[in-house]
Amino acid sequence: MRKTRKSLLLMVSLIMVLATALAGCGKAEPTPPAPTKDKEETVKETPPADSGEKWVLGEKPLQFTAYAHYEGIDFPKWESVPLGKYLSDEKQVKIDVIAANGAHKQKLSAMIASDDLPDLIWTDRDEPMILSLQKEGKLVAFDPYLDKYPNLKTWMGDLDLLRAEDGKIYRFPNWYSSNPYGTAGYVVNKKIYEELGKPALETTEDLYNYLKMVKDKYGDTIVPFEPHRAQDRQGLGLLYTAFGEQVSYSNLKANLLAVPKDGKLTSLLTDPTFREAQKYIAKLYREKLISQDAFSQTEDMVKEKVMTGRVAVFAGSSPTDIAAKAQIELTKDDPDGGYFMIWPIHKPGLDKNKITAGTYTSFGWNAAHITTAAEDPEAIFAFLDWMTGPEGMNVQFFGPEGKNWKGFDENGQPNFTENYDREEVTKISAENSPWQLVGNTSYIDPAKWKYMESLPEEEQQWEVRYQQTVTWPTQLNITEFVGLDAAPNSDEDIIGKSVDELFLEIYAKSVMAKSDEEVDQILDQGNKDLMDLGYQQLLDFRTEKWQANVAKMKK
Repeated sequence: MRKTRKSLLLMVSLIMVLATALAGCGKAEPTPPAPTKDKEETVKETPPADSGEKWVLGEKPLQFTAYAHYEGIDFPKWESVPLGKYLSDEKQVKIDVIAANGAHKQKLSAMIASDDLPDLIWTDRDEPMILSLQKEGKLVAFDPYLDKYPNLKTWMGDLDLLRAEDGKIYRFPNWYSSNPYGTAGYVVNKKIYEELGKPALETTEDLYNYLKMVKDKYGDTIVPFEPHRAQDRQGLGLLYTAFGEQVSYSNLKANLLAVPKDGKLTSLLTDPTFREAQKYIAKLYREKLISQDAFSQTEDMVKEKVMTGRVAVFAGSSPTDIAAKAQIELTKDDPDGGYFMIWPIHKPGLDKNKITAGTYTSFGWNAAHITTAAEDPEAIFAFLDWMTGPEGMNVQFFGPEGKNWKGFDENGQPNFTENYDREEVTKISAENSPWQLVGNTSYIDPAKWKYMESLPEEEQQWEVRYQQTVTWPTQLNITEFVGLDAAPNSDEDIIGKSVDELFLEIYAKSVMAKSDEEVDQILDQGNKDLMDLGYQQLLDFRTEKWQANVAKMKK
């Protein structure tokens, strides 16, 4: 999931980057000193990078196992997507998927307990179980490979914020960039909108009135407001951002769960903006304007509704992943059907240009990690580095070199051919989305726009057009708030897990409240209960780490 993602302008001169990528030269760093070992611990050191021979895609077979650690999401079979089929058939790369079938916490816990880890784990960048694996010496440090395979270093630039407490890098980020990117926002069903007379859809009042119109006209056949991944605070989190200027929906996430105020992180449940948003959301839910199974439905259930046009408004941190595919399907038989995106909804009186529907960080929101179970970690890293480089990104979005693109221009961007097939490219990028593990926003977004900007608006690739005009300008940089998690099994780590688990109960309960007064009662009691679990201690701890990030970023 990916949320998937993704923006921007080039971070460095593309000419110099291309030269670096093609040359691929660099002196390997010496192997870092072995980590300190406790008497009862056995730490497997990262194998040193071979200072001579480099791994090159296609020269010899590469096969490894991969596991996506996200509730309700497993990698599709490798050969089922265009990228996997091409690399398997033509470049000798095969990836064996390890699936959890909805029981992800139990699956990863079982693999850790049995010491039978996958070669690669893809999950949130600060996933606590990954931090535990790192502490136990079960992850491979990438430092020896960074100069030898330079795409990550070239395109991301400063890697210091990726470093763990021991000074090493264990994660390969996905959709990293120094410029705004992301696809969070609101997707609107075009046919329904036109049938209802194209009413205003700018403010929270407009949205409420529109959803009422949808319900009155279509009854139970159409879901007025479908929040994507409500159980992860995503689709409903967007409505929270409508009630404050530059409010971040990431405030609701487990690794923050706070509101920054006067240099400190404060309780989310006592925040007036959060409370106002929850009362609005509860009103929509009471009147059945929001999907009534928002907290329990699966990804496939949401996808089916969007793909068949049975939602009026679809919102999430990356709704374009599903909506782009639905756009293709729905417009096959009805050119006037499909979806469009709107500027983020705002409370009347606020500056709409200061509403930030989504967030981004310099190094994305999820990451790939290589475990010490891998027989050839250098080859896996080199493969990831190829994926994040110009050739790899072009293959993922435009297909193998030859038909839609061939070679590079003087700026390092792909040369698009006269055979460029827009529908095929849209299909390729959408189907490859679940396997876009280490996306390079800084490279691929200008590459996509190079072709699109020359076309009339109606011919531009759906999601690329809305990235340029709606989603990128409305994302908030929250890099300073990353890495606030505590060390595994520390007091703050234990508190954090308990606090987040209880918060989810409080959050869902407040959404289902019968009145504004009940919302306040639930949040008042919820705040007391969280404080009893040590919430204030957690806020103080995260404030200290946040301020350390701020100081580091000023250097």
